[in-house]
Amino acid sequence: MESGSFHGEAGAGFQRKGPRASRFGKGCSAESSGFGLNSGRQSSGKPKRSAMGARREKMGEENAARIVDESAARGTAMHKILEMYILEKGYLDETNVGKQAHNMAIRVIEQGLCNVPEYYGTECTLYYPGLYAGQTDLVGIHKGEDAIIDFKQTNKPKRREWIEDYCLQLAAYAMAHNFIYKTEITKGVVMMCSKDNYYQEFIIEGKEFQKYKHNFLRRVNEYYEKRNSNVGQDS
Repeated sequence: MESGSFHGEAGAGFQRKGPRASRFGKGCSAESSGFGLNSGRQSSGKPKRSAMGARREKMGEENAARIVDESAARGTAMHKILEMYILEKGYLDETNVGKQAHNMAIRVIEQGLCNVPEYYGTECTLYYPGLYAGQTDLVGIHKGEDAIIDFKQTNKPKRREWIEDYCLQLAAYAMAHNFIYKTEITKGVVMMCSKDNYYQEFIIEGKEFQKYKHNFLRRVNEYYEKRNSNVGQDS
C-alpha cells in the first residue's frame, strides 16, 4: 500500500490531508494517577448494563464473548488504519477483520476527517496533574474550531443518550489539554462507524460541553473521596 492513498474499491485514490507539527502535545508524557481514562478501543457506549445482561443470557456467554472479542479487534484495526492515514504512512491489513476495518476507516475519512483540514497530533497522551490521564485519538481543527476527536467502532448505530461516557471522555481530554498547553478547546467530536459502514458523528460544545466537564469533575471527586475513605478504613 502506498503512502498517500488508500487502496481498494471503497477508498481508491482518496488523498489525505497532511498533519502539522504539533503544539498540542503529540508524545507528551502522562503523569501516573489513580483515575485513568479508557480511550475506548473496545465498543462500549452500551445502553444499559441490564440490557447487556439480557443479551448475554439470550446468546449465551460464549457467543457474547466472541462478539466482544471481534468488536475489540475490529476497533483496534480501524484505529490503526486511521492513525497511519493521518501520519501519511502506508498500512495494509489483509485479514478479514482488517478488510472490514479498512472499509469502516474509509467511511470515517470520507464523512468525518474531510472536515478536519489540519491535524495537531494523533494518539495524544493527555493528563491533568494529580487527577487523571488518558489518550485521545486526534487533536485538530474541525469545521474551523480546535477540537478533541475520538474514533469509535460499533456493532450497531448508537443513540446519543447511549454515548454519555464518550462525551465525558472528550470533556476530560479537553480539560487536560487546556491545562497543560494553555489552549481553550471547548469542542469534542466522536466519529463513529458501525461494522455495516454506517457513519455517525456526535459533537459536544457550548453548554453541553460545560455540562459534561462538570459531570466528569464530579465523577473524579467521587472516585478520590471513595478511595481516601477506603484508605482511612484500612489504616
